[in-house]
Amino acid sequence: MIEFSVVDWAAWAPGLSTREQWQQWATAPVLPTGDDTPGLAEVPAMQRRRIERLGRMAIQTACWCEEGDGADSSVPLVFASRHGDVARSMDLLQTMTRDQPMSPTGFGLSVHNAIAALYSIARGHRGNYLAASGGQLTVETACVEAAGLLADGAPEVRLVVYESQLPEVYAEFADEPDPFFAWCWRLREPGGDGAHLKLEWSAADAAAPAAGVLPHALDLHRFLLAGDAVLDRIAHGQRWRWARHG
Repeated sequence: MIEFSVVDWAAWAPGLSTREQWQQWATAPVLPTGDDTPGLAEVPAMQRRRIERLGRMAIQTACWCEEGDGADSSVPLVFASRHGDVARSMDLLQTMTRDQPMSPTGFGLSVHNAIAALYSIARGHRGNYLAASGGQLTVETACVEAAGLLADGAPEVRLVVYESQLPEVYAEFADEPDPFFAWCWRLREPGGDGAHLKLEWSAADAAAPAAGVLPHALDLHRFLLAGDAVLDRIAHGQRWRWARHG
């Protein structure tokens, strides 16, 4: 069991960029659609040119969750995505099938921690960061990592979760909807300000339900905004229960 408080949040998806839009969406959620991309004005233009849509979404939410001018440059960061920038990786594989040389820059930006590294460079972040992926339980995996950092003494951890659509060649393997979205939570030890969340897990006594309207990571953000008491998730033979306290 882990517990923490979410003291602030930011999120971005096509058509959803302000807190007011997200709060309204949480009362009647639908799958985000559209081709827009966050402006990411916080990053200089020369650096911004290297960052594709998925990275811009993730970094934008991380920037919106910064506290003060450089005051949080050492706060630990956990970046989490099931597939990362899989579209860029697919482009590299297609380049190989044509017997053409791969771009070293393209390869460097395709690795799973590349978006976290781009944020660290652009914003002068000097603290610990890591990139997590855990299949259907990616967001729970990331939260366990964040809780561990808090238990080790970090006063705050920022969690950035981001996903994109799978390339068509992988579509048959998708086990949940896959819209573009990103969110960032500022996490602290439970108590005080913010929403106090608890995550427990145990052996499941039922089969996993069919995928819902939202991917799980986005549904978890809806759970935070909507004020629901409980959110259950069954995956890999275990029941993962999110509960709100206080």
